[in-house]
Amino acid sequence: MLSNATILAFAAAGCMTHPCLAGLAQPGPATILEVEMENRVQYLGDNSDVSKLATDPNVTTPALSRNFVPVVIIADIVAVNGQPAKGTTVFHFRQINLRTAPNAGEAIADIVRNNVVDIRFEILKTDSTPIGTVMASGMGGGVGPPGAPSDVRVGNVAIVGGTGGFLGARGQVGQGTTIVPDRSASMTEDPANRRRNGGGRVRYLLHLIPLARPEVVITASGPAVVHSNDFALVTASRPARPGEILSLIATGLGPTRPGVDPGMPFPASPLALVNSPVVVRVNGTPVEVAYAGGYPGTADMYQVNFQLPADTRSGAATLRLEAAWVAGPEVRIAVQ
Repeated sequence: MLSNATILAFAAAGCMTHPCLAGLAQPGPATILEVEMENRVQYLGDNSDVSKLATDPNVTTPALSRNFVPVVIIADIVAVNGQPAKGTTVFHFRQINLRTAPNAGEAIADIVRNNVVDIRFEILKTDSTPIGTVMASGMGGGVGPPGAPSDVRVGNVAIVGGTGGFLGARGQVGQGTTIVPDRSASMTEDPANRRRNGGGRVRYLLHLIPLARPEVVITASGPAVVHSNDFALVTASRPARPGEILSLIATGLGPTRPGVDPGMPFPASPLALVNSPVVVRVNGTPVEVAYAGGYPGTADMYQVNFQLPADTRSGAATLRLEAAWVAGPEVRIAVQ
């Protein structure tokens, strides 16, 4: 753990929330979450007898309707950006079938969309620890909106908020690759058997604009990255060594375990460990993170301990910090 004197020195430099020296940190990249789901089933509201809803243990075939039917989709989250994850996605929409040249039963309109939809992506670690939820609302079907990620195939949906590691998020959502088509079922089918009965596999792309992103604190002498043996700042005159354990001070890593009330300082005991997955990338490659936690006595400063790869070349190495798959700006440190 860094000394209080070290932390106070960073804070005294006015670096707790704003960079002290422009030009050392580059803007963070756009945050794209590729959320992969499986066992995706569309439950169509085809029965008005509530006593029959969710009662049939077998695979069902829904009664089709022309329009206006309510639909609930449930799917398991299995990966985010290629990393194993858990969680559940729930879609709630009403079919409207907007068409510029409608068939009977479809709605005439100037746009082509299939439904109005609300979506909840509740993402967990593989050990079932909650990371956060992304909420979205918009219109399904049709093409993606201008400015959407190029892999978006379907949908015009805005991210309207988030919780946990995605608190206050904004952005847009669209459907990407369909690996296995959804299975449509009647709302009389028992959703307890969804995984056993099977469903679709699909990938959604969330273009996320976070309320805050992880950032290495910048001091008047450079990024707040220190040697673990004496907590001296890594500088050109005191460069890091390949294979060395380093510590950095950062902001914007989000909630901790145990949690603290908003605006309250992190406790000294027990240590407040960062709840979201934390990644440090050195020259673009993820490295081992030994510790990531809120620094006691501060409200939004975190210490992250990591090992510089043994094969890191001499010169200026780049560091980028990520939390909950949100990447911060890149900084550079000297290596010799």
